[in-house]
Amino acid sequence: MRLMDGLVNLVSGMGTGRDKATGASYTHRGLSPAEIMTAYKGSALVRRVVDLPAEDAVREWREWQAEADQISRLEAEEDRLGLKGKVLEARKLARLMGGAAIMIGDGATDPAKPLQPARSANGGLRYLTVLEQDEIAPGPLGMDVMRPDFRLPLYWTVNGTAQRIHPTRLAMFWGMPRLGTMHDASTMAGRGGSVLNGMLETVRNVDEVAANVLSLVYEAKVDVFGVPNLMENLRSRGDRYAEEVLSRTRLAATAKGINGMLIRDAEETYEQKSASFGALPDVMDRFMQLASAASGVPMTLLFGISPGGMNATGESDVRAYYDRVRVQQSLYTGPAMAALDEALIYSALGERPRSLHYTWRPLWQPTAAERANVGKTVAETMQIAAQIGDLSPEVISAALVNGLTETGAFPGLEAAAAEFRAIGGTEPDEFEE
Repeated sequence: MRLMDGLVNLVSGMGTGRDKATGASYTHRGLSPAEIMTAYKGSALVRRVVDLPAEDAVREWREWQAEADQISRLEAEEDRLGLKGKVLEARKLARLMGGAAIMIGDGATDPAKPLQPARSANGGLRYLTVLEQDEIAPGPLGMDVMRPDFRLPLYWTVNGTAQRIHPTRLAMFWGMPRLGTMHDASTMAGRGGSVLNGMLETVRNVDEVAANVLSLVYEAKVDVFGVPNLMENLRSRGDRYAEEVLSRTRLAATAKGINGMLIRDAEETYEQKSASFGALPDVMDRFMQLASAASGVPMTLLFGISPGGMNATGESDVRAYYDRVRVQQSLYTGPAMAALDEALIYSALGERPRSLHYTWRPLWQPTAAERANVGKTVAETMQIAAQIGDLSPEVISAALVNGLTETGAFPGLEAAAAEFRAIGGTEPDEFEE
């Protein structure tokens, strides 16, 4: 006797062997790297599904919370290393192929040893190299449940060489989040999965529907020409008559195309059949919605169109998508860059201030009016703080300048204030001449 959980109706056959739905099951067919790359290069929609979340994750980048000169040095170090571009490249490769890594180059003679960020002080971080998942091979997995590297590779090897790299020297990015389970083959192999697994068919359906609609356009108008006794003459006169009929229709088509009129025998009939496209937009819209749901990218961004419905702008969908990107930044991108960031801080500042941290900038870009309102709120808040009297004027001034600059209400205000302070500290007699 077979035991199962679920809804069964013996009268209607639902949930029994008579139910056709019981024959459905999920299967997984892994995509080969060649299939993935072909889809990425051949379909603009697939490319957008892969690239857009990665680009949005680094578009506004991050905001260091530190003193002004420390922020300038950190941002200069990021620019020197091309960090933002490296992270973007790694995120795209990870989403497309399943995984990627950024190798932290600090000039160590033996990269098989753990990374020591303090040794990167004062420009010691020399380079960052993006590696595809297939360019490095994982070593044996740690199977000691009492260690933090449980089910993680103990080391990585560069393919084609015997060079081992310690995991702390690699900022690893994954496409699909790796599940720490023995039932996930990619996890046990130290690999990640492409985001196209499970969604490529849904996305491809949109391209297929669009291609079929295009084919229907060529059949939008069909000329129907009636010839008296056609079948009887074909049987009696054969190929010679068939050639005469074809010659006749070609003559009619040529005359109609040149002179805009149709010449036909009195007994011949002619009519035009037009295809109906009334339901096709709804069909395409449903497939586009499915692709949007599978990819997690709202239709407003994926296809550049607003959703249907009264007063529907898609703003709520975009905000929800940006919240999802923020989750990716906080739970995956940030932790993946933890060791890299430590080396970056030492390389830029020569030390590790305990209070130093960063926040991801908002993805939703405010309008000029919204920025002005935020600036007004910041100024009013600082005014209230000054009236309370618990903070010195210098602290309030510095906070106000920083707040108005970071909110975008007054771009460049911080640099102008620093220049003004520098001029104010100059001896007056230097300007008298």
